[in-house]
Formats: sequence, structure tokens, C-alpha cells
Amino acid sequence: MKTEDNMAQKSAGGGFAPAVQPTASTTIITESPAIQSGETSVPSQGENMPAFYARPKDVEGPLPMVLVVQEIFGVHEHIRDICRRLALEGYLAIAPELYFREGDPSEYDDIPTLFKELVSKVPDTQVLSDLDHAANWASRHGGDIRRMGITGFCWGGRISWLYAAHNPQLRAAVAWYGRLTGDKSMKQQKHPIDIAVDLSAPVLGLYGGQDDGIPLESVEQMRQALHAANAKAEIIVYPEAGHAFNADYRPGYHAESARDGWARMLAWFRQYGVAPSA
Repeated sequence: MKTEDNMAQKSAGGGFAPAVQPTASTTIITESPAIQSGETSVPSQGENMPAFYARPKDVEGPLPMVLVVQEIFGVHEHIRDICRRLALEGYLAIAPELYFREGDPSEYDDIPTLFKELVSKVPDTQVLSDLDHAANWASRHGGDIRRMGITGFCWGGRISWLYAAHNPQLRAAVAWYGRLTGDKSMKQQKHPIDIAVDLSAPVLGLYGGQDDGIPLESVEQMRQALHAANAKAEIIVYPEAGHAFNADYRPGYHAESARDGWARMLAWFRQYGVAPSA
């Protein structure tokens, strides 16, 4: 892995969403001849959904597969790099563009406007169905749907919890700082705390103790809901980390927590059968 301190930007803006510019000096870009990656198109609900995939190069399949769910910024460079990092670990990773019907997050320069005018208009039911189609695409392109996991970040962390109650084929989920409670709407009718009793796959939740947007009270409420439901789930809180602590391109990146979370994610996948063959 390389940081922007010792490599040239790949393009103007580095492929990151305008709403997060400028990026931090800790930004990680993964480059390796051992992986292949690129853009693809996934048929979904009568339309072609853009997606980014990465996989080990010259490795016999079928491969364990991971659905990677974007932050509010879409499938920008950080999410693509998460896919590349998973490919280095032996996974086929796919990150679908889950806002593609409603708009393009790269057209927004600030987070509040992006959330109000685009993110809030994306229905959960549509997202879950699109993820099903992404999983089907992966299973037809070298992935083993019997070894399927999901991971998501921020907006995608919340979706990862919901998907673990949606698709019975899912083996494991890892949700990074996804909102657990909140107001409901026609497009967001349930939150993770509402579906704790419905989880069909084990979920690992990774949260920051200094996260202003996800108070520790809501994390404790989720723990209680999971306990009451006898759900197979675990929540880890990193006391010194804030929101988006794995986002190495942002000032709030907390490297120690991010490294530990990544290791826990891989261990969680291995524990529940989402792992490369020995």
C-alpha cells in the first residue's frame, strides 16, 4: 500500500468525491500485480447498475465473495480501494453504485446537500434488491455464493445490518460505524435496532467511542436488542476513534482502530465460512 505522500495523484482529485476534498496525507492507494479490478455493469430491476469489482489474478475459483457497500459518497476511490484490499486477501469483491437511479454523488460539493438532495431519496428496499443482483453477478463471475459476506461503511454500515436480515444466503456481515437508530420515512422504514430479531447472518459492528453522530447510548440500545433477540452478533467500540475512523482519506482517520477493525473483519469472515480455501 502507498500513501499520497509518496505517489502522484492518479487523476485530478484522486478519484475521490468532491464533498470530501481535500483528501488527507494518510490516504491509502492499493496497487498490486496480483489483482485485477475494473468497472462492470450489473443487470438489476430492468436497468444496468454500474459497479466496481476486484479479485485475485490467476487464482482458480470459485472465490469467496464480499459485497462492499459504499459510504454516502458513492463508489469513489476509497471504496474501490477497499475492494482491492479484499482482493489481496483472496476475495472477489464488488461495490455496486447504489444511487445510480437517483443521481451522481460526484456532482455535490458538500455533505449536507448531498444527503438532502440525493442520499435521502434512495429507498432501502431498492438498495437491498440491487445488492441481491450484485451477489448474483458475482456468483456468475467466479464467486461462490455459499461463501458470501458483506461489509459497509457509514451509510453502508447501516445497510449491512439490514442486509443480514434480508438475504438468507449471506454467511456474515461486518458493519463499520453504521447508524443504528433514527427517524423513519417511507424510504427508510426500519433501522438496525428494529431488525435485530430478524438477523439470519452473524454481524460484527465496529464503532467509534468519539462518534458524534452515533451516540454510545444507541450502541448500548443495539446491544440490548441483540441480546434480547439472542442474535449472533458482536459490537466493538474503539474509545479513541470518531466517525469514519477507517476512512484513511479523511482527517478523522484513526490508524490503530482501522487496522484492528480490518483484522477483526477478516477473522469474522473466516469464523463464519467466508474465507479463501486453505
